Amino acid sequence: MIKIGLIREGKTPPDTRVALSPRQCADVLQLFPGVQLVVEPSPNRCFPDEDYTSAGITLQKDLGDCDVLLGIKEVPADKLIPGKTYFFFSHTKKKQPYNQKLMHALIDKKIRMIDYEALTYDDGARILGFGFFAGVVGAHNGLMTYGKKTRKFSLIPAHACHDMQEMLQQYRYVKLPPVKIAVTGSGRVTAGLLEIMHHWDIESVEPEDFLVKEYDYPVYTLLKGANLYENKNTGAYSREDFHHHPEAYRCKFLPFTRAADILMNGIYWDKSIPRLFEKQDVKDPSFRMNVISDVTCDEDGSVPINVGASTIADPVYGIDRQSLAKVVPFQTTDNTIDVMAVDNLPNELPRDASQHFGEHIIKYILPELMKEQSLILDRATICTGGRLSSYFDYLSDYAYS
Repeated sequence: MIKIGLIREGKTPPDTRVALSPRQCADVLQLFPGVQLVVEPSPNRCFPDEDYTSAGITLQKDLGDCDVLLGIKEVPADKLIPGKTYFFFSHTKKKQPYNQKLMHALIDKKIRMIDYEALTYDDGARILGFGFFAGVVGAHNGLMTYGKKTRKFSLIPAHACHDMQEMLQQYRYVKLPPVKIAVTGSGRVTAGLLEIMHHWDIESVEPEDFLVKEYDYPVYTLLKGANLYENKNTGAYSREDFHHHPEAYRCKFLPFTRAADILMNGIYWDKSIPRLFEKQDVKDPSFRMNVISDVTCDEDGSVPINVGASTIADPVYGIDRQSLAKVVPFQTTDNTIDVMAVDNLPNELPRDASQHFGEHIIKYILPELMKEQSLILDRATICTGGRLSSYFDYLSDYAYS
């Protein structure tokens, strides 16, 4: 018998998502007879405590008798229960400085830390994530920002809607102007961006047409792979070579800054990957983009005028094209670019995002947890018993210093 506890989110500000919805908790008890499941009470969860009790799930304040604890965001170091198995997004696998104290606590308290981000199939593709809903909300926020900046239409923020269905309903009678949107990426975030393109009936056009044509209706073009990058020496693109040697490539996005009104950025980025454009490029009068929805949200990253994350309550800031200073958003002048850089977008649609996430936990992760040995779980175990796992030995200077 394994006892699983759904923990109350402890990070400030609190996240309202949860690993399993009330209905899914009831399903787990039916599907896995060897599982007990309890929920720590929370005043902030998108599903209230009463929904869990109505589904027959026990509320329990002290989770000390649980074997496995499921959360979403980082657990505060002082809230970790020694010797337990935890699942959450630890944000430690890239040696994030702000979570080194958490890494030390995971080691000191001999916790088995299974990071959702490291749960992968054998080919390396991630099993779990909220990327799709980050893309959905990022696209909504990008269009909402454009409407507010141009004064041409208005939208209700996603977080003010009960769920995704209510958010989508407002699109029915809003006519978009002939806006041109560049969408970047190929993963789950981009799938979410494209979902909103489809709900608006925004036409897809080829990149080469997007660069030279104007339209009297809204259009988007999708840029990924060979449309975005080329080898500096050969001019070719190889996906495998790019992933191993991104520094050998240049980015081909700059011409699209002169053709697009909105950028919706869904690409993965790290410091070895070329940026979409450089800061000085925005000073060029031909730089047309005036709204950027930076869904992947890397400060000074693929979008170099991302000067830091914004918040759900205040999602947009302006950037002055000449001084590159942060300014008030939604100015109608051509001198500013509005940047949407919320770093926890799925929390704007927490009910939908949680249910989607929970489906994958039930389908792919709980069966692994019931096995005596699981390679999938082993690969995602950052540390256990006070030591880093062999898969994360590279964190030793970060974890033990």
